Amino acid sequence: MADETPLTDEERAELEKLRAEKAAREQAQAQARERRELERLKEEKQQREAEAAAMRREAELREKGRELMEPDEDDLKMPLGQKIVLALVALIAVVVLVSAIL
Repeated sequence: MADETPLTDEERAELEKLRAEKAAREQAQAQARERRELERLKEEKQQREAEAAAMRREAELREKGRELMEPDEDDLKMPLGQKIVLALVALIAVVVLVSAIL
């Protein structure tokens, strides 16, 4: 069975010292866990913000491309992108025709 004699002052002091060391270790471990969790949460937040920025950028590029290739609602004119494509096709046709003649 366990020794039932009361602790001496030295043993009591050593026990308190060991308990204080254990508490300090546990507190340091808890702080380290909290720091790791904080870093993980910061990284997740940065990833979410980067993804949101990429999605906004992609939406802006799509809108810009749509505006370039589609005519306005109230305008029956040809959009600029379409004019550029047709001009390039016509230029290539002229170059091929001229090279075939020569």
